[in-house]
Amino acid sequence: MQHDGAEQQSLSGEGASAQPKPARPGVAQSHSELHLGARLRNYFLTGLVVVGPVTITLYIAWWFINVVDAWVKPFVPKVYNPETYLPFPMPGIGLLFGFIGLTLIGALAANLIGRTIISSGELFLQRMPIVRNVYQALKQIFISVVTAAGSGAAFNKVGLMEFPSKGIWSLVYITGEAQGEIKEVRPGGEDDLLTVFMPTGIMPPTGFVCVVPRRDVIVLSMSVEDAAKMVISAGMVMPEYQKQLKTLADAARDPQS
Repeated sequence: MQHDGAEQQSLSGEGASAQPKPARPGVAQSHSELHLGARLRNYFLTGLVVVGPVTITLYIAWWFINVVDAWVKPFVPKVYNPETYLPFPMPGIGLLFGFIGLTLIGALAANLIGRTIISSGELFLQRMPIVRNVYQALKQIFISVVTAAGSGAAFNKVGLMEFPSKGIWSLVYITGEAQGEIKEVRPGGEDDLLTVFMPTGIMPPTGFVCVVPRRDVIVLSMSVEDAAKMVISAGMVMPEYQKQLKTLADAARDPQS
């Protein structure tokens, strides 16, 4: 009988030990607080993604309008300036008058009298030693950019070039074929040359202008906008062509594959 009582006590002890222990209130509360903190963090990051680009875009637009207004408003006669009659300022007046002024100047340059006046002004500038070089360079740049933009040929293709060393690939904007003296001298004995612009990361207005053989440039299907996003974000924003870019780079690195 004593043995039976001992066995019953041991069984009852095992049954009690098999019962699940109740969760401690402190642990459940800490998990709940952690979950709440993660949700708040996600909400904050979502709000930042929504508000950040809009705020920065509006700020840049506001800054550009203020800069143009500061340049153009001093040349606007008070009679035609609405701010003369209104008790509050009107942002964008300088931008509007600047657009109208450039349009009128373009219309004037299209006729004989306007071309004569502009030619006289250019002749005066070309007789000034230092100003002449600066003016000619700027004029050539503006003509090239406006002509390319009007024809849709400016930065219309994106390429991949092996730079600065073997096995390292950089995105480039294909600007066109080499022309003039560069094409005539045939550097490296190459007949088919391309001019490309290689932007520097985060600062896309700066970069390198390179003349390279066409065979050394891999033309990508990536759009110029996607390439600009990738450059400005230092590679953090990758376009959907990432796999294609890697495949093309691997193929260029190993032609036998």
